[in-house]
Amino acid sequence: MKSTYLIFTTLFALTLLASACAPAATPTAMPATQAPATQAPPAAQVPATQAPAASGAGAATVNLGGNSQYSSFLVDGKGMSLYLFTKDTAGSGASTCYGSCATAWPPLLTTGKPVAGSGVDMSKFSTITRTDGTTQVTYNGWPLYYYAKDQQAGDTTGEGVGSVWYLVSPTGDKVGG
Repeated sequence: MKSTYLIFTTLFALTLLASACAPAATPTAMPATQAPATQAPPAAQVPATQAPAASGAGAATVNLGGNSQYSSFLVDGKGMSLYLFTKDTAGSGASTCYGSCATAWPPLLTTGKPVAGSGVDMSKFSTITRTDGTTQVTYNGWPLYYYAKDQQAGDTTGEGVGSVWYLVSPTGDKVGG
């Protein structure tokens, strides 16, 4: 019985010694939580590309949409309407919509060359670099934007807002006004 006790005690001691000598486990760093972007409206108000509509390697896709009121106009790859801002200067290479303006009118961003859907003229596409370093899609020289109040594909509630925001025609001009 003494030998069984001695063996058990020895094994227990060796187990404690082995665990004490083992390298300490390095705690795994937990990923930092990322605060939502302050320049874009909450996801419920932003078309799915508040980030750009992805196609291929992050390139924004632009298609033609339309309805009985406005015939045809540009939309992103998910059917969300795109707008131009007449306070921008077409072809200037710059956007004038930042801060609260960009919250209400998020830019169409891309991480690759924009993709033209059927009926959209690829030669009219270009991009500009925004002050935050992101790349915004332009069409016929006009930077393209969403309207945060458009909730689903086909909404066109931004047309004519303030007499400066307009849907974009396939030719790259404003639809109304």
